[in-house]
Amino acid sequence: MQDSKEILAVGSIAFDSIKTPRGNRDNIIGGSCTYFSVAASHYTNVSIIGVVGNDFQEEHWDLFKKYTINTQSITIENGKTFSWGGEYNHDYSHRETLFTNLGVFENFKPIIKQHFNQPILYLGNIQPELQLDVINKVKAPHLIAADSMNLWIDLFPQKVWELISKVDIFMLNDEEAIQLTRKNNLEDIAREFLDQGPQIVIIKKGSHGSLIAYNNHISYVSVVPNTTVYDPTGAGDSFAGGVLGYISNHGLNNPIEAVIHGTAIASYTVSGFGLEELCKINKVDLDKRINQISYK
Repeated sequence: MQDSKEILAVGSIAFDSIKTPRGNRDNIIGGSCTYFSVAASHYTNVSIIGVVGNDFQEEHWDLFKKYTINTQSITIENGKTFSWGGEYNHDYSHRETLFTNLGVFENFKPIIKQHFNQPILYLGNIQPELQLDVINKVKAPHLIAADSMNLWIDLFPQKVWELISKVDIFMLNDEEAIQLTRKNNLEDIAREFLDQGPQIVIIKKGSHGSLIAYNNHISYVSVVPNTTVYDPTGAGDSFAGGVLGYISNHGLNNPIEAVIHGTAIASYTVSGFGLEELCKINKVDLDKRINQISYK
């Protein structure tokens, strides 16, 4: 990891309770920052900015230690760690939120407690004002990547557009892309995003893979075939971890290969509950999955 760029990520750290057609889990560690950092740690050094409550136990810190993830910029506040519950329907096409308890995350203000030397900056799908705040606090990042979500598009669309204008890589899913632009053609949407400033736009299409746009080029990348889905929670953040992990080692020269790596990493996340399978990645199996992905 010596020659790779380090990654600095901001996002949520949470306890998730999940019900799917294949089972359920209660109170397991999750959150955008958690999934992203574990995924990206397979490629490079990762530091995270976040907040937890004083109910965050040693076993939870041990997860970050296991992957040598730098947690110095995680703030511990009096109160409860953010928790969320969700249930997926029979074919995973719809997810219902059962509860959201923001806890200490409600008043989260990102605090960066050390100096970083031109890191790759990843802005997980937290409130766009916080994402913009982190951009202002990190001096001369190597590049900036961001994700967003339907809630922020609904509440703060202008702030999301402002965010897009300040990042090098912008990712979101197809429903969110349609919601933000009020257009239906994903290729036209990708071009509109590129016109705002990003070098690369990635539109995630769930089980249909993803669209990637850069320069005047649009490609489609498949998913890993024959992947049995157990729990899609965190797949988008794991995907981003694989994409930026690859870029940390290889730069922006091959965006399609970066997306292929992100796709392969995300296939582990959906294959188990929470981080179960993401924590079992080995290089031989990862390479096998990478080779099964097609693109055009």
